Amino acid sequence: MTFRPLLLVALSASLAGCGINSVPTAEENAKARWADVQNQYQRRADLIPNLVSTVKAAGAQEKDILTEVTQARASANQIQVSPEDLSDPTKMQAYQRAQAGLTLSLQRLQEAYPELKSQGNYTTLMSQLEGTENRITIARNDYNTAVQEYNTKIRTFPDAIGAKVFYGAKPMVPFAATTPGAETAPKVDFGA
Repeated sequence: MTFRPLLLVALSASLAGCGINSVPTAEENAKARWADVQNQYQRRADLIPNLVSTVKAAGAQEKDILTEVTQARASANQIQVSPEDLSDPTKMQAYQRAQAGLTLSLQRLQEAYPELKSQGNYTTLMSQLEGTENRITIARNDYNTAVQEYNTKIRTFPDAIGAKVFYGAKPMVPFAATTPGAETAPKVDFGA
């Protein structure tokens, strides 16, 4: 009678030592790390186009304001009033309209100045690009570490016994190369 409980204890200890729990734990860890890699790819796919659009929009608004100021300045400089023209109401009105246009453009520039953000937006974009690629690299490294631990566990004694007998475990493939799609870093294009 004392032999049976001893056999159960020995059987339990041998099962615990053969990867009955550690193999699926390592496998689930590797799968979770892969989900982290996919999450970072999705973050990049969502974030970068929106940042680029924001930078483009801010740059376009600033370009419009600066173009307006440049054109108003050129227009104001084209109209010259000589001392003889001071008595010509038509030339004086044209001159005053050109100068008023420049004044309005400069006022618009002054009003927009605190909102002019394209340089800051470009800096933010570059920082986000670098940070995003770093996050992806870290997630890939974490995945590869988890895969290495899992693959080592299913190939070494005593876990290899449970891995093959109970789970039919096969080695996982570490991240090795990019493939077309979300895994490819996006091209940042500020084209026209």
